[in-house]
Amino acid sequence: MTGRLAGRVCFVTGASSGIGRAISIRFAEEGACVILADRAPDPLEGGVRTESLIQDAGGTCLSVATDVSSWAAIDAAIGQTVAAFGRLDVMVNNAAISDGCRLLDTTEESWDRVMAVNLKGVYFGCKRAIQQMLGQDPLPEDEARGRIVNISSQHGMVCAPSDFSYGVSKAGVVYMTRQIAVDYAREGIVCNAVAPGKILTGRADGMENLDYSKSRTPLPRLGRPDDVASAAVYLASAEASYVTGHNLLVDGGWMAF
Repeated sequence: MTGRLAGRVCFVTGASSGIGRAISIRFAEEGACVILADRAPDPLEGGVRTESLIQDAGGTCLSVATDVSSWAAIDAAIGQTVAAFGRLDVMVNNAAISDGCRLLDTTEESWDRVMAVNLKGVYFGCKRAIQQMLGQDPLPEDEARGRIVNISSQHGMVCAPSDFSYGVSKAGVVYMTRQIAVDYAREGIVCNAVAPGKILTGRADGMENLDYSKSRTPLPRLGRPDDVASAAVYLASAEASYVTGHNLLVDGGWMAF
């Protein structure tokens, strides 16, 4: 790797599994100190823990048990990050859940839980990160005080079949990204999102409707977690010096079809 994130302190939610796991590993490979924030350390798809993979490869990371739907938990986790590494350069809000329900099947309890993680969790992550970032100087090689990368979804722009609350929450993430980017641009905060298409994470619950997804994707394969990680590395780096408020599609051309 090229060390594009060398010396940066990066906080990743949902880091144990799937896309968050791939982002964390790539960030560490690019030289970042990575805080692995998740409710549990074991990957949902099975295999070795993210922390072990990074450390065995010579990378630097810190695992922090975190419930993104709790302000107290996010506040404590960012405080632990700054105590350990002195600053926070990149916040990746990736943690998300879904209930797989249409509107009439969505209970109030399920709606509240999805929104608590997918939308309130991103709000808490952005807010606490910016509180820290505004009090620190930019790194020498960067114009920004800090960078936020939110993981949205193509289903924040088109319907998420039979996944009502998930789609609504991801649409909120897209809007939140733009609002934060505009509100804090002059204070040195860069805020962007990555919108994945169909990504094969290795989890059994992600293997449904593959024929439909393949038919909707112009490229001859579906996405891999590393595809999203590559986009996140770019937005987390100083290379994205004039990019903010953007929702970067990583969907194999789905939204162009």
